Amino acid sequence: MKDDFVKIWRLYLSEFIGTALLIGVGVAFVILDFGKGSPVTALIPSYGIRRVLTGFLFGSTGMLITFSPVGKWSGAHINPAVTFSFWMKGKIKGHVAIGYVIAQLLGGITGAFTLLLWGHIGASVAYGSTTPGKEGAFAAVLGESITTFCLIAGLFFFLGNKRLKHFTPVLFPFLYAIMVYFEAPISGTSTNPARSLGPSLVAGAWNGWWVYWIGPIFGAFIAVVMQVKWAPWLEIEVAKVYHFEHDPYNIFKIKEKRSNKWL
Repeated sequence: MKDDFVKIWRLYLSEFIGTALLIGVGVAFVILDFGKGSPVTALIPSYGIRRVLTGFLFGSTGMLITFSPVGKWSGAHINPAVTFSFWMKGKIKGHVAIGYVIAQLLGGITGAFTLLLWGHIGASVAYGSTTPGKEGAFAAVLGESITTFCLIAGLFFFLGNKRLKHFTPVLFPFLYAIMVYFEAPISGTSTNPARSLGPSLVAGAWNGWWVYWIGPIFGAFIAVVMQVKWAPWLEIEVAKVYHFEHDPYNIFKIKEKRSNKWL
């Protein structure tokens, strides 16, 4: 019993560390590229180019975390929407998924506090917090739903294809570069409740906070439903983004009990 307790907490700790790094490093690129007084704003005056650069660097951060020991242990979900999607597919047990989400949220908060080190540059962009754009909250929900749908659909397409699955992490830099370029003015392109929670808490920016729960979860739900209905040939084997064979505790090798009938 004690050994099982230690084993499962290693997975939660990995998700905590991975999400903290994603926010602490990934969101730092938002501050670096858009913060008032940052040399990047003078070096690259184009907002569009900076959005592409920010998305690519944020996605690259996620990619490197996935390749790291964090990804080897927990699978590097580092996003409640990703964990929710794997749970819908029956690839991770419910109580483990809940633990993952709690670890991700705590990691997001912890990582966000490191953003305070950016001082007035960070404060000028509310430490990278995400809030709805001038189009309003409804547009932001739609934007978050679409971008999260693209994230999960792309993730499942790669994971379900034997030729592509080992390149899955490489998807993130390019996908986020595109999504941030087109969608960031609408909602900030979060796609991740933990990514939004941490900076919002640090900055005290709670405008439309609910958008970053409803949008990503709804987008993930639609992506899974569409995969099950229209692309059942995409076989998702384990709830991991990389290091597929590393499962010392048999956490991910569970049978799909629901068989997706409720979808």
